[in-house]
Amino acid sequence: MNNVESESEKKKKKKEIEREEELTTVLDGVNNDDEDLKRVQPWNKQITVRGVIASILIGSIFSVIAMKLNLTTGITPNLNASAALLAYIFIKAWTKLLHKIGMVSAPFTKQENTMIQTCVVACYSIAVGGGFGSYLLGMNIKTFELSGGRSTEGNTPSSIKEPGIGWMTGFLFLVCFIGLFVLIPLRKILIIDYKLTFPSGMATAVLINGFHTRGDKMAKKQVRGFIKSFSMSFLWGFFQWFYTATEQCGFSQFPTFGLQARKQTFYFDFSLTYVGTGMICSHIVNLSLLLGAVLSYGMMWPLITKLKGDWFPSDMPESSMKSLNGYRVFISIALLLGDGLYNFVKILRITIVNVHSRFNAKNLNSARGANEEKGLSDVRQDEVFVRESIPMWIGAVGYVTLAIISVIAIPFIFPELKWYFILTAYIFAPSLAFCNAYGAGLTDINMAYNYGKVGLFTIAAMSGKENGVIAAMAACGLFKSIINVSCILMQDFKTGHLTLTSPKVMLLSQAIGTALGCIVSPLSFFLFYKAFDIGNPDGEFKAPYAIIYRNLAIIGVQGFSALPQHCLQLCYGFFAFAIGINLVKDISPKRIGKWMPLPTAMAVPFLIGGYFAIDMCVGTAVVFVWHKINPNKAELMVPAVASGLICGEGIWTLPASVLALARITPPICMNFLPAK
Repeated sequence: MNNVESESEKKKKKKEIEREEELTTVLDGVNNDDEDLKRVQPWNKQITVRGVIASILIGSIFSVIAMKLNLTTGITPNLNASAALLAYIFIKAWTKLLHKIGMVSAPFTKQENTMIQTCVVACYSIAVGGGFGSYLLGMNIKTFELSGGRSTEGNTPSSIKEPGIGWMTGFLFLVCFIGLFVLIPLRKILIIDYKLTFPSGMATAVLINGFHTRGDKMAKKQVRGFIKSFSMSFLWGFFQWFYTATEQCGFSQFPTFGLQARKQTFYFDFSLTYVGTGMICSHIVNLSLLLGAVLSYGMMWPLITKLKGDWFPSDMPESSMKSLNGYRVFISIALLLGDGLYNFVKILRITIVNVHSRFNAKNLNSARGANEEKGLSDVRQDEVFVRESIPMWIGAVGYVTLAIISVIAIPFIFPELKWYFILTAYIFAPSLAFCNAYGAGLTDINMAYNYGKVGLFTIAAMSGKENGVIAAMAACGLFKSIINVSCILMQDFKTGHLTLTSPKVMLLSQAIGTALGCIVSPLSFFLFYKAFDIGNPDGEFKAPYAIIYRNLAIIGVQGFSALPQHCLQLCYGFFAFAIGINLVKDISPKRIGKWMPLPTAMAVPFLIGGYFAIDMCVGTAVVFVWHKINPNKAELMVPAVASGLICGEGIWTLPASVLALARITPPICMNFLPAK
């Protein structure tokens, strides 16, 4: 008994020591913040050559990873924390290498860390939001045929535009760069006067500040965790490759729950990328994905398949939009639209109410009173943020100049999108961007995709049947890109505000990252496009959002006649379900509301199946158990381990793509068949 007691006492003492160390770390961080305020470098010292080189390398890697995720399931986690961690690892390794060969390097500051993170996020955001897996890919002939071809009204042969590096790169430069200038005049109002939190930007700032105040002990643990999981994931991807002679071969064919369950896409496909993604995404996102898979592929699609010959012709292929695939696509769209519309109205209402209350309280005219309520460090952060001001004329001149260029140039890329539509979009874009940024600052929800859908439907209805589909998808990209880039910049300004990084550096870093993304993203897209069968509903690279966006445009042009029999009634039901779930979530007590599923997350497996949802639920189970066993270690190590799993297998796709382009096939086919 004494031995047992002494062991338990030792454990208690060990925990108390760990807690004291954490408290000391936090207090040291506060003291270091005060010291940092006194010695902030000028803006031109905060951006470095090594930082730009690190940004190019990490940004290119993340673009490839994000592109793979975009073209497989369309779900990409927030990689901001991973970007900050990799930036820290890269520069620390760089400085250590220089010290070993006898060279002296400048100290690595949190401002430089923030600059690299900003540049990387701006770069990979183009791969995520540039439309490569949605509206741009939706213009090609394969998606045209999957949407019913000539048999679908509104889906005309003239509404085809094949992907091309030249026009894609030009379009991205035109619609993304202008987003950098939209909200520059309002940055002080949003960050300082309104004191918006921008939770993602704040979380990144806390992480970066932690790297540079916790000391090397914690950082080294994260680095070791990242390297181990990265190596395991990369080697696992390499090992799996040998068994994938065709698309029907490999570990992804393993019937985890039996052959019948595998037919309905319920299996674990051994993808460490999606296990890592599940570790980063919240539990409710992963559970919502699984619920969507069970509801669709587990219940609805088998039942609708039995109605073949009654609801749709029995001789029609399953991939036809007038067959089972039509129900999959349009019910997914109903869930997305219901969830998007509810949140659009909700965020707009929150924005209007908050802005109105602030004007009534005359917050903008009581800066002195506000400063008295702030702590000393807050006031100093504000001073640094305001001191490195960006002239208002830069925002105005940049926006007007790029708008004029776009109005002239975009019709050459998309003749279907008339110049007066583009001019109208640029007139309304600043106010929409402000509403979106304000809402994101309050709720951390970036509604750029929903604003893009509003633009899609508006232009589709105005352009007519002949030109409407292409014009609508191009307009969607125009609206979404401007609003998305401006929102990301505001989040980065918040990160810079809390890490004492100059706004000039943040704007320049964002510009470098955006330019890099506009070049790297089309190249990484074509690497996959040439090496793999992109858009094949039965393959690995399903690109589900391509067919969704094309059919959104067809609905905008043609109306509901494009839907198969009884599909409209089902769409009404799921649209109401999406709104109802959100309503219950908002009016219920928090302990109940937090368990309400997310309709947008549920919509994805409705179209592509449940295999990746199972992968992500494995990730969420790992995080749940880890937090139960050792919550302190889990909080520190989960982002590092998850980032390693995502990056390792993601990096393997580069040599795998090169091997596919060189027509080098794996030597073994592993498949599973029922016993005879």
